Amino acid sequence: MKGYYFITDSSLSRSGNISDVKQAEACSVCAVQYRNKKAETREMYEEAVKLREICRNTPFLINDRIDIALAVDADGVHLGQSDMPYSAARKLLGPEKIIGITVHNLAEALDAQRSGADYLGVSPIFQTATKHDAGKPAGIALIEEIRARVDIPLIAIGGINLANAPEVVSAGADGLCAISAVVAKKDVGREIERFQELFRAL
Repeated sequence: MKGYYFITDSSLSRSGNISDVKQAEACSVCAVQYRNKKAETREMYEEAVKLREICRNTPFLINDRIDIALAVDADGVHLGQSDMPYSAARKLLGPEKIIGITVHNLAEALDAQRSGADYLGVSPIFQTATKHDAGKPAGIALIEEIRARVDIPLIAIGGINLANAPEVVSAGADGLCAISAVVAKKDVGREIERFQELFRAL
């Protein structure tokens, strides 16, 4: 898992999740995570079905909702610290599905790796307005600290833009997500490609 990691945000998007994910798929992002905290279950399911169809060449993950992931045969889920424990999620999803876990410090990162997580979302790196409960920004030092002790892929998120992304990559992140720097722009694909270039140069 290396490169730009795409997370949907319909509240910021200019073109909507369907259009955004089509562009993300065309840019060969490392994964697409469908996140929708405001939708009712039926609405979320119906949109997830459409996004699943688009993501035939890209890992398609559901944020939090294991029921939706199972219903649409997603490739996996992404879980926060207050979501279902990894062991219970793995039991429901089976051995083949991807499970990523958000971590905010080294202790959580080590625990997630021991549990069997496939990758970690390291958050928040910088101040972010797209997730109100993200917590205090940790800076790139957290990426460096976790990278020194953890072998699985690290996806950096939180306040990342084209100006600070190079230092995030240099600190050891395998991938990154910059939601507002992409979906709030007119040409989503073009913005994703600008981030992808940082990884192609490695």
